[in-house]
Amino acid sequence: MGSDSQERDVREQNVLNHLLKVESQASALVDEAQVEADRRVVENEKNSRACYDERYSLEAAELNGEYEKAVLAVKEDYKRQLEAYRGSLAAMPVHADTFSRLADTLFFGDR
Repeated sequence: MGSDSQERDVREQNVLNHLLKVESQASALVDEAQVEADRRVVENEKNSRACYDERYSLEAAELNGEYEKAVLAVKEDYKRQLEAYRGSLAAMPVHADTFSRLADTLFFGDR
């Protein structure tokens, strides 16, 4: 009977060793998968950042161009309106004599 018991112990020990080996391989496989997943996450973040930066730069350049055009249009409109106002002032007749008489009357009254 001792021999059967020893054989059973050896078989149980072999099964346990095999299970420990399989568990160790599974653990190594999980570790490798985690490393690969981390690498992919870093790579995707890098690619996403590059894509974002490129798109942001394009959008910013487009908006800046639109802003510059709008500022230029406003400046040109301001110059046009200012010139029109100056022209209308220049076209008005100057009545220096009438103004002088009115000022004399207002400041000094009837003399």
